[in-house]
Order: sequence, then structure tokens, then C-alpha cells
Amino acid sequence: MTSKILRVCGLLCAIFAVGALSGCGGRQFSQGSYDDMAEDRLLDDKFNESDMRMIADTMVKSLTDSAVIRELKKAPVVLVTLVKNRTQEHIDMKSMTDKMRVALLKSGRFRFTDKEVREEIAGELDYQNQSGYVDAATARQKGRQIGAQFFLTGEVTDRVQEVGSKKFVYYKATFNLVNIQNAMFEWSDEKEIRKYYQKRNVGL
Repeated sequence: MTSKILRVCGLLCAIFAVGALSGCGGRQFSQGSYDDMAEDRLLDDKFNESDMRMIADTMVKSLTDSAVIRELKKAPVVLVTLVKNRTQEHIDMKSMTDKMRVALLKSGRFRFTDKEVREEIAGELDYQNQSGYVDAATARQKGRQIGAQFFLTGEVTDRVQEVGSKKFVYYKATFNLVNIQNAMFEWSDEKEIRKYYQKRNVGL
């Protein structure tokens, strides 16, 4: 009788243990919904899409409204380059500059050239003009590219301060429009962001 009771108790303990492990196991996100991109979400203390949007919106408005752009009779050709991440964390700088470039193009006040596709373009021009496979009447000719007038450069820096349970994260984004002809800064602006976090005890 005693051994039977022990077996039953052992079985109940095993069932309880399995249930406990199931409850403590990793959860999966199985149901979701679209979020409002206009809302700021501070889920952690890292650089996020809201920070990127604020920086891009500030720089696009400032550059579009600048005197150097207003005075030009024709939309300038701009080359985005030398945008640096000088923070302590990973920031997708290409995504930020792409966001700015799209907004600037939509404004109708700018044209852009892309340094990254130059080799591909050169290879395609060689193919069209030298391979013999392309109708000469439709082949694109060398020497027709439009030179950029400006470099759009920039950098993002940060400073982190922790005192007790408080944490402040500060970002500063600086962008410049540099005249390629004379290397002069034609426009420059900066955007500062400071975020505050409070450490909390997390219980099991």
C-alpha cells in the first residue's frame, strides 16, 4: 500500500514539474497588429526609429528651407557620403540617409547621384558600347553623367550618464552640405535628443 501511495505521489510530482516547466518556458509572439508609426515607443534605452524620424524630419525641413537652396534656380545634384556613427551603439546610418534622401527628392528641390552604383554603371556602359550585342542607336554614351554639386555629410554622437537608478541618453546629429567646387560649408544644422530612463526592480 505504501509503495502504491509513493508511486501516485511520484506521478503527481512529475505532472506538476512538467506543468511548472511549461509555464516557465520561453514565450512566442503569436498574435500581432500594425502599430501607429507616428507614436513614440521607448521599449529600451537604445536608438530607435522615433529618434531616426525626428533627426531626418528636422534636417530635411532645415535644408529645404535654407537660403542656399532657395536661391538656386535649378535643383542641385547632391551626393550623400561620409555619414558617420560615432555613438556607442549600432545605428543604421544608411537607413537614416535613405529616409532623408526620399523626403528631399519628394520635395522636388533636389536631385541625387549614387556613388555606390558607379562601377555597375561603368560596366553597363562598356557592355552597351563594346560588346556588339546592343543596337548602337539605343546604347547609352559615356560622358553624359551629371556631376554632383554638393556633398551631404553628417555624423551622430552620443553621451550616456547613469546616476543611481537614473539614466540619461543624449544624441546629437549634425549634417552639412559641402560645396564640391570650393569645399565650403553651404549649410549646417544639428538635432539634439535626450531621453530619461528609470531603473525598476523586476520580480519573477
